[in-house]
Amino acid sequence: MMKDKIEFKKIREFGDIIGDTFVFIKQNFKPLMAAFFSLTGIFILGGMLSSIMAQLQVVDLTESGGYTGSGPFAKIYSMGFSYVLMIIFLILSYTSMYVSVLSFIALYVEKGNLPPTVAEVWAYFKYYYFRMLGSGLLMTIFLMLCFACCLLPGIYVFPAVTLFYAVMILENGNFSHAFERSFKLLKDEWWITAATLLVIYVIFYACSMIVQLPAIIVAMVGAFTHAEQPITRTYVFISSISQQIAYIFMVIPIVCSTLIYYNLVERKESLGLLNRIDGLGQNSNQAETPEEY
Repeated sequence: MMKDKIEFKKIREFGDIIGDTFVFIKQNFKPLMAAFFSLTGIFILGGMLSSIMAQLQVVDLTESGGYTGSGPFAKIYSMGFSYVLMIIFLILSYTSMYVSVLSFIALYVEKGNLPPTVAEVWAYFKYYYFRMLGSGLLMTIFLMLCFACCLLPGIYVFPAVTLFYAVMILENGNFSHAFERSFKLLKDEWWITAATLLVIYVIFYACSMIVQLPAIIVAMVGAFTHAEQPITRTYVFISSISQQIAYIFMVIPIVCSTLIYYNLVERKESLGLLNRIDGLGQNSNQAETPEEY
């Protein structure tokens, strides 16, 4: 028997957050994946091609015996463009993943736990994408600086950085609001939030490693059979494709971070409970108009 639709605005314990992450993905798999690939697919494809280009250059240079350019910047000019392009597509891909999934969930909640269409998600996506792109770059730099400061500051702020993206879209907040709000929600709830994120990211990386297993096998075989050239063209294609496919599993931590956000909001503000109390006696009048929820 199918479980009831996932209600985001409720208090959850540790196990419930992990479990409901996968229940939500299972219940909404087709519309969620349709929105995800429609809005993220082009960036994943670009990342795949740029990664193949960059790694093939390494193979070509290894086969030719190294760099032959006479200028002092020959190495930079030869490799730089492909790797810069790869980094750009990586940033664009991660941004599109977060925006597409968070927009899907925001509309799901607004529509009364009904999955939105791709067109509806696109309306949110184009509104938030560049805002999230700029804010995401700033938060990434902030997180890297924190990790550079003896590691512990990075570990401390990581849960807040994870919540930052959810706050920005679900509350339509600007950078300063999302930054302050994420730390405020974590007050007195840091340990359980960090533990939940640790578990879900372990699951994410395990799923990613399974997808990338063929590339690992090819690399091991290449190391034994082509000791003079451990990186082969076969490895380049398989590793680049599998790495980009593995990004699909980013849906798992993004959905989980959203459930964590709503859990923290309910524990501190009980907004979902108040909405349900206000809605008592009105369900019969509003049952056919979830778009006005």
